[in-house]
Amino acid sequence: MKSTFPHPFALALAAGGLALPVGLALPIVNAVESASTAKSAAANITVDSTPVNREAGMPASFAPIIKKVAPAVVKIEVTGKAIPTLNGNDPLGLSPFGFDPRRLFEQPGGRRMPMPQPQGAASGVIVTPDGYILTNNHVIDDAEKVEVTLHDGRSLTAKVVGTDPKSDLAVVKVEATGLPAATFADSAQVEVGDVVLAAGNPFGLGESVSLGMVSAIGRATMGLDYEDFIQTDAAINPGNSGGALLDSQGRLVGINTAIVSRSGGNDGIGFAIPANMARGIMEQLIATGKVVRASLGVMIQDLTPELAQQFQAGDQTSGALVGDVVKGSPADAAGLQSGDIVTQFAGQPVKDARALKLAVANQKPGEKAEVVVLRDGKSRTFSALLDAQKGSSNGREELSSRSGADEGTLNGVAVADLDAETRRSANIPAEIKGALITSVDPGTPSWKAGLRAGDVIQQINRQPVTDAAQAVELTEAEPITPTLLQVWSRSGSRFVVVDETKKAQS
Repeated sequence: MKSTFPHPFALALAAGGLALPVGLALPIVNAVESASTAKSAAANITVDSTPVNREAGMPASFAPIIKKVAPAVVKIEVTGKAIPTLNGNDPLGLSPFGFDPRRLFEQPGGRRMPMPQPQGAASGVIVTPDGYILTNNHVIDDAEKVEVTLHDGRSLTAKVVGTDPKSDLAVVKVEATGLPAATFADSAQVEVGDVVLAAGNPFGLGESVSLGMVSAIGRATMGLDYEDFIQTDAAINPGNSGGALLDSQGRLVGINTAIVSRSGGNDGIGFAIPANMARGIMEQLIATGKVVRASLGVMIQDLTPELAQQFQAGDQTSGALVGDVVKGSPADAAGLQSGDIVTQFAGQPVKDARALKLAVANQKPGEKAEVVVLRDGKSRTFSALLDAQKGSSNGREELSSRSGADEGTLNGVAVADLDAETRRSANIPAEIKGALITSVDPGTPSWKAGLRAGDVIQQINRQPVTDAAQAVELTEAEPITPTLLQVWSRSGSRFVVVDETKKAQS
């Protein structure tokens, strides 16, 4: 590591850098009713949690099931939404210029975004007999008028009840009674290999159903705040957004939302929001017009084998590592600390950081939740009184860097003191102490570990860092073991392991 004066270009980027979205996600709802079929108290919806009979085999025809459930799937047309195109003849919104970033398919570089809707046409699912309809937020976002075409041919104007951009869900309502409504399944019981049907309005053609199977569960692909998609190879195309993913019994297991495609059409990789998640969000939107999620107040990251070794986790392979605890938050009041590994939350095991984020969002503000952590190799239990989310950004900037020669550990990393000018330029809070990273050489172990210009090194091997000189002093020795850092960035504090031992031994 070497000490430098701050690089002015790097600091300018730190203050105003861009973080592009890369994926979609959703919170898990409260447990489905224990009865095999039950009515929801919040809305007049039907839930059937009976497991699918996986021994029954494929039926000769799905026609009876489709005839029963197809009337609940509707066509949605919107007006007033401006979709920039190259020449006005691009109804799919696939123009490479002036695009709406919510409406891109995966391009050769691998970007994934929600499906564009041909001429503003998409799909929705009737969930109550009195006209509540579930669809995607990107379908009706900014719409001045929403028109719903029912199975019987009636066209009704719908009002927007509420939207949740963080999960890409929305609820609209038409004034009608006695409508056919879909029955919700317990999507937590969905397994890879289950037969599914995708029903919707592809390419604005009208009612259409395709057959496939569940390819994967727990996908996070779209860069939304909350996502836990069901992946399917059932044919899903533009216009299917907001439509139904049904199990072999015709029950709703998901809301079709996005595809991965290089051609603009179905390539066999589609994603649906699980019905349990959609149901929980929908009930809040119907009841209050908005979604309020709980907050624990921790900055978290996945537990890697290298981090598990550094934090005495033994053979622990799952959990969420706490990088930082927000001062005054429920986690702070409960006694959680930076370096804790959350292994259970509210009685459920925590697989990784995303699982903990979804589990917290599933709780209601004001509820108490038991948090089990591994601290210094020992299990401890805390009780946290959850607060309501106030909104936060999880983006992390990647800033330009420059190189230089140095020695010891953290080779290729340059640091500077955090004076008043650098704090102001890089927008670093006054309470953050440490050494500002001004550059990181690409290709070095530090770069590969995720260190970037604009990050602030707070600890090196558990030793607090107050300035650049101390950071350099703590990295003068040749690496014998991997270096553990606590680093602050705009997304909060996190731990990073930089392993330079192989280079030192070569």
